Order: sequence, then C-alpha cells, then structure tokens
Amino acid sequence: MATRIAYALILLVNSIVSWLMLTDWAVKKLQHLTLDYMTISCNGKDCYGFVAVHRMNFALGAFHAVLALMLLGVRSSKDGRAKIQNGFWGPKIIAWLGLIVITFLIPDGFFIFWGNYIALIGAMLFLLIGLILLVDLAHTWAEYCQDKIEVTENRTWTALLIGSTVTMYLASLAMTIVMYIFFAHGGCSMNQAAITINFLLLLVASVLSIHPAVQSHNSRAGLAQSGMVAVYCTYLTMSAVGMEPDDQHCNPLVRARGTRKATIIIGAIVTFVTVAYTTTRAATYGLALGSQGNSYSQVAADDFEHGLVSTQPSSRREMRAAALRAAVESGSLPASALDDDSDDESDDGKNPRDDERNSTQYNYSMFHIIFLLSTAWVATLLTTNSGDNPESDFVPVGRTYWASWAKIISAWVCYGIYMWSLLAPVVLPDRFDY
Repeated sequence: MATRIAYALILLVNSIVSWLMLTDWAVKKLQHLTLDYMTISCNGKDCYGFVAVHRMNFALGAFHAVLALMLLGVRSSKDGRAKIQNGFWGPKIIAWLGLIVITFLIPDGFFIFWGNYIALIGAMLFLLIGLILLVDLAHTWAEYCQDKIEVTENRTWTALLIGSTVTMYLASLAMTIVMYIFFAHGGCSMNQAAITINFLLLLVASVLSIHPAVQSHNSRAGLAQSGMVAVYCTYLTMSAVGMEPDDQHCNPLVRARGTRKATIIIGAIVTFVTVAYTTTRAATYGLALGSQGNSYSQVAADDFEHGLVSTQPSSRREMRAAALRAAVESGSLPASALDDDSDDESDDGKNPRDDERNSTQYNYSMFHIIFLLSTAWVATLLTTNSGDNPESDFVPVGRTYWASWAKIISAWVCYGIYMWSLLAPVVLPDRFDY
C-alpha cells in the first residue's frame, strides 16, 4: 500500500508542477534558466509551456518505462528485483529528477512531435484501459456480492447489493436531470445530444442486462453491473458538459464570478488527485489485464471445489499453503490468514509481514506501463487547445472541447464494452463457460 501511495504522490506532484509550467511566471523563469535555448514557436505563440509540460511528463514516463523493463518477470518478493519496486526511494527520486533535467537538453522539435502524436495515442490507451477495468470491476463487484449471499445467506449482502444498485440508478437519474436543467437550454445542441444519447444508452444497457437471452448464458448479469456503468458514464457526461468552454453560453459554471481563480486551482488539484488515484487502481487491479494477484486467487476452481485439496504438495510449506488456501476458499478462514502465514524454513525474520512471498499482489511491469500511459494523458489534458486565459494566471485544466468530447466518447465506448461483455457469451458461447 505504501508503495502504491508513493508512486501516486510522485504522479500528483509531477502533474501539479506540469500545470504550473503553463503560467506566465513559469514561462519567464524557463526563458531565463534555459538562456532562451527553448526558442520555438507554433501558431505565432511561444511554446515554452507546451514543451515544458511534455518534458516533465516524458521524464516521468521514461522513469516508469525503465522500471517496467527492470521488473519484467518478477513473480514474488523472493526475486531480488522486487526490492526495486518497494524500496530504494532515494535513488529513484534522484533518477526521476535527473531525467527531468536531461529532457530540458533535448531539442524542442522532438517534444512537438511527441506531444502531437505519441502522447495523444498514449492518452487514448489510458482511457481505454480505464474503461475496460471499470467494466471488469462492475462484474467483479456484483459477482462477489452474489457469492457472499449464496455462501453466508446473510441479508446484509443482499441489502448492500440492492441498495447500491438503486443508489447508482438514482444518482444517474439525478445527474441527468441536473444536466438538462442547467446545460441543455436552447442553442446547446452538443450538450442536448450528449445527454440524450447517454440516457438512451443507459436504458439499453439496463434492459440488455436482464434480457432472457443474456440471463440464459450468464445468470449473474444484472442491474448491479449496469448501474455502476451507468453512474460512471453519466458522471463522465456531466463532467464533460461542466468543463466545456462557454463560447456558446452553455456552461453556467464558467460565468460564475468571485471565486474564479480558486475554482480553477481546486478543480485542477481535484483532477490530478483523481488521475493519480485512478492510475493506481488501474495499475494494481484488473483481471482483464492479467495482474497476478495473490496466489490463492489464482488457484483453479476444480482444485478446490468443495474446499478439498486434490493435488499432492511437494513440501511441508506447500502443504500448509494449500491447506490455508482451501480454508479460505471454504470460508473457514479470512483471506488475511494467507498474508499472516509464515514458515521457519523461509522466513528470515526481517519482514514477517511480507504478503508477496508466494506471489506479487499485482504485475509490477504492468503497473509501470499504466503509469507511463497516465503521464501521456496528463500532458495531453494540459496542452490540448489550452490557449490563453486572460482572466487568471492559471490555465483551467480540461476546459476545452477536446477534453469534453474525449469524456463523452469515453462514456459511449464504456457502454459499448459493457454491452459486448453481455452479448459475447450469447454470440460466442463456445468461448465462455458460465
């Protein structure tokens, strides 16, 4: 957990500093410090801020790329390279700062190309991975609750599943009504279309999740999954219309007076915190991306059906681990018992709480690849059509039509991925075994 928080904080700090690079103060400092080395123009405007943002995020992306290569194939903390992931913070921070300095020695033309093409592709991949993991999370959450209901027969889990589903649908409906009232008046055809299409897709996904054909191939599909997808996609649509420019007078939030600078600053920080959190979750969670997880989560179902151990362990430690896994699978012990497991044969006493002796909690290389893609998303979010902001020293984060459409289309893609996850067992029954 500490490792994940540390990497998220590095991304957060890097994002905030990148954002500050777009201010007039930072641009003047860069001109002074680089002795006008960064002298390039695009569309008649100085590109100091644009290039500086991509330098900062390229440096952090390169940092994660190097770590991804170094940690390729690490399966447990017994591998000596695992310490690189969870330790050596001093050298890693120095390396990150050193890469930032090196990027300021690279010609600007490289970052113009990088920002306009490569970073844009990386940003799209980051959004796509996040959507896939959301759909995966929706299915996992609903199936987890259903398993608990079947095993424990506890009404609490039933109430939790039904309550969360109803809450998510009510939240989606409330956000839709708010958007129609404040962002979809006459002349705002873009907002009207985005809100209406989102609501129609919400209805289609909900009906599809309980369709008899879908239920016959996957009885665990239902409104719980579609509710989670609906509330997230509706939130994306609301965020899109709330962050678009106000040239058509369709965004009343932009016209709010009195706290404009504070709103921009708070909005930027909230955006960066959200990106850091989302990146960390996406990097450590996700069946769809093949993260390793605990060893007990990777045991074949047929090996522990009815809580029985059907394979012969090769050593006393493996026998103990197999027995614990079987107890966890049957519900006799909590999952934390596997983390507490220790053995005199392999425990040297230095780290008795090491929960990755048998298998890493997540795929280290994939973790850093997703962080690499997140730096491309942050850079693209900050630099795409940012333009000038005469009313504030700070540039509003994401207040562009590009960012708005990216969120709107992301919501549509998310609905598409979710509906395909429902239809795939029906269309391709031989590839699914529910």
